[in-house]
Amino acid sequence: MDANFEDQSKLPELKLDAKQSQGFLSFFKTLPHDPRPIRLFDRRDYYTAHGENATFIAKTYYRTTTALRQLGSGSDGLSSVSVSKNMFETIARDLLLERTDHTLEIYEGSGSSWRLVKSGTPGNLGSFEDVLFANNEMQDTPVVVALLPNFRENGCTVGLGYVDLTKRVLGLAEFLDDSHFTNVESALVALGCKECLLPLESGKTSEIRTLHDALNRCGVMLTERKKTEFKMRDLVQDLSRLVKGSIEPVRDLVSGFEFAAGALGALLSYAELLGDESNYGNYSIQRYNLDSYMRLDSAAMRALNVLESKTDANKNFSLFGLMNRSCTAGMGKRLLHMWLKQPLLDVNEINSRLDLVQAFVEDPALRQDLRQHLKRISDIERLMHNLEKKRAGLQHIVKLYQSSIRLPYIKSALERYDGEFSSLIKERYWDPLELWTDDGHLNKFIALVEAAVDLDQLENGEYMISSSYDPALSALKDEQESLEHQIHNLHKETARDLDLALDKALKLDKGTQFGHVFRITKKEEPKIRKKLTTQFIVLETRKDGVKFTNTKLKKLGDQYQRIVEEYKNCQKELVNRVVQTTATFSEVFWSVAGLLSELDVLLSFADLASSCPTAYTRPIITPSGEGDIILEGSRHPCVEAQDWVNFIPNDCKLVRGKSWFQIITGPNMGGKSTFIRQVGVNILMAQVGSFVPCDKASISIRDCIFARVGAGDCQLRGVSTFMQEMLETASILKGATDKSLIIIDELGRGTSTYDGFGLAWAICEHLVEVIKAPTLFATHFHELTALAHENGVHEANMKQIVGVANYHVSAHIDSSSHKLTMLYKVEPGACDQSFGIQVAEFANFPESVVSLAREKAAELEDFSATAVIPSDASEEVGSKRKREYDSDDMSRGAARAHEFLKEFSNLPLETMDLKEALQKVSKMKDDLQKDSVNSHWLQQFF
Repeated sequence: MDANFEDQSKLPELKLDAKQSQGFLSFFKTLPHDPRPIRLFDRRDYYTAHGENATFIAKTYYRTTTALRQLGSGSDGLSSVSVSKNMFETIARDLLLERTDHTLEIYEGSGSSWRLVKSGTPGNLGSFEDVLFANNEMQDTPVVVALLPNFRENGCTVGLGYVDLTKRVLGLAEFLDDSHFTNVESALVALGCKECLLPLESGKTSEIRTLHDALNRCGVMLTERKKTEFKMRDLVQDLSRLVKGSIEPVRDLVSGFEFAAGALGALLSYAELLGDESNYGNYSIQRYNLDSYMRLDSAAMRALNVLESKTDANKNFSLFGLMNRSCTAGMGKRLLHMWLKQPLLDVNEINSRLDLVQAFVEDPALRQDLRQHLKRISDIERLMHNLEKKRAGLQHIVKLYQSSIRLPYIKSALERYDGEFSSLIKERYWDPLELWTDDGHLNKFIALVEAAVDLDQLENGEYMISSSYDPALSALKDEQESLEHQIHNLHKETARDLDLALDKALKLDKGTQFGHVFRITKKEEPKIRKKLTTQFIVLETRKDGVKFTNTKLKKLGDQYQRIVEEYKNCQKELVNRVVQTTATFSEVFWSVAGLLSELDVLLSFADLASSCPTAYTRPIITPSGEGDIILEGSRHPCVEAQDWVNFIPNDCKLVRGKSWFQIITGPNMGGKSTFIRQVGVNILMAQVGSFVPCDKASISIRDCIFARVGAGDCQLRGVSTFMQEMLETASILKGATDKSLIIIDELGRGTSTYDGFGLAWAICEHLVEVIKAPTLFATHFHELTALAHENGVHEANMKQIVGVANYHVSAHIDSSSHKLTMLYKVEPGACDQSFGIQVAEFANFPESVVSLAREKAAELEDFSATAVIPSDASEEVGSKRKREYDSDDMSRGAARAHEFLKEFSNLPLETMDLKEALQKVSKMKDDLQKDSVNSHWLQQFF
């Protein structure tokens, strides 16, 4: 049964009388129709949803429509569902943290009078943070992006603004982009964007549709806003209120952008940043440079399994799940999340991280010591966010204090390290900790908490200001204790007067209804009935006894209650004062959080590298224009971490001018896909600053990883498998440079064999000769292996295409039983068959089907050999004689066929209608047929 399902009998009952129902129905009809918001109505003890929202909740979260109830009757009736407080939290977390197709709105009121009190989107969680993160740590900081595209003849200039509402950072960027918006996509991935604002367009042009597709691929919610909101007017003045520091740098930064400033203006309006005074002077602003980090698009993130997915069988299925061994409560996880989306490009920065990881790998005692201390560190970023948003209480201050007092232990652990990288560790971690702890800001904060907070009460779960902290509080405390003493003496005196045992027969109770009262059991009541009527006032008679008081106890009790209220108010004022004072330390706490989260992630890398059955190794990093990519004994980190896998390592040597472009052939299930992906994963890990699962690794920095791996159908958007892979490949051809890494798996499967092969050949040639990026190309088109031959056909000439090398994943077929054994080894040379039939045997196909498949495959192989490969005329296959072709004739024909295929692959099919496309292809075919008159080799195809 689904974990979200609630027993129907436990659903809160929808209790509305006829008048309330009628009033609510009249209000509900006034709400604008909008499929995006899920509207919940707060009924105090539970929530309700109505109409389409009710049906959505019933089907999505209750998994049944039997949860629906009817509000009203007849045609005016409204489908409704009640939602408990627990289910509300589940719905809020799913809508705002997991999905990107809905927003959440909460209404309060009664009858026909309701008002919107809270609204949240995947990018702006502010109103719901108390619900979303009360018992869960914040996995990722949501970022909202605004884009202002300006389409021109030579491309599109995109203005980008973004806001990180948790860390209070504003950013601007402006860049040229291609028709596939590859730069926009990589920026959205790198920033971890959850929601994107776009100007509302009156007509959906093909460019806007393509941009919407890019947002959809990245799982980003699209929010359209009026064009008038994307304005620069008053932006500098608005930013001067939000951004800390002087206005001049802000003015200079904003004036350098033509469109990004307008995008940022729309964000300030949408997030209502100026409406919250706690934002004033607390934001920072920066220029975002697309070239600061390796660019990764959504296809590469999926292909390399970088981040978690709901479908993951276990945490090791994703690179994040495998590498996340953080100890801090949330900070390390969030930083790792960001680092994996923003791999470094600077050799020195990468090596600096690798130096630190090496230090922690080589010193297990230091690593374990530091990790133990970090486990006692709270989520300082989250605490500071609450503090700056004025949502913090004394418990938040205490958690900051408990984290602060761990820092000297971390400092002394680092001080004991005397290895090769001691100067780096001193500069990066020890010196800042020394600055903060030894007579620094944190010591003042620690002294404040130790003076102000009653730390002894923490064991009882009470967060109180110490009475000795303030003279007025101390006086109230003394008065409270004096009154408690007087009440206790009166209790003793009364017990003596009534001749009742203290506490056993005569009890002293304290409650909210009557305050301090005496209580005797029903059994004792007859003994003192006369005295009760003359000297005391009976307040309540129940089964558990009689409660009574007298004028003296009432007077003392009233005084005590007044002092308690005064004490509480004084406590509250002092708590506010301590919270405000703590907020003045925010800058140092943000710095502490940054340092500890970085230390946490690097310790995680070291822990992973050391604890795997086969240890990871430190990669050698070279600039992108130099060196090759050599991975010896490389493994896929996520695959080898699965319990059932005994991983077979492989070498990958991408050498400039020799094997820079590798064509990998071999059987299905032989490991081609795993091999090419593991190369991408190893390079990404290295540029994040981690050791890699190899025996030896040397990596030339890549500015981008492009991956076209296993495209699926997107029928909901009217995109077939083939069209999807063509779109992904087009973005590679337009966005890749010689500094990128390209991974392509099984290109051209979604169309006919000849078209697919022609496209694959043309794409390979373009990648090798124009883009010149290191490429791993896994394919079943064995004919592509001819690219690596000295006689590879290239237009009308015979010449070698430099830098292409063939590799194959090996398999063994037993000659007698025909059984296939996968060896999972990548070896030089081409594979001459696909082993598809043997794989079908693995899947237990019926024997008759397998036999027929062998027979048909033999016939097709015979035809293929006759048609394409020239050979000796005396050689026979079966009863057929292979036809001989003149080498010049074959060369001319093949060159013309190649020209036809290249022309076909360049057709702008996405912009042509069907009739136009068919006419164009028909003319191309007629022209080819005319040219075949002079080529016997070409004629065979007609």
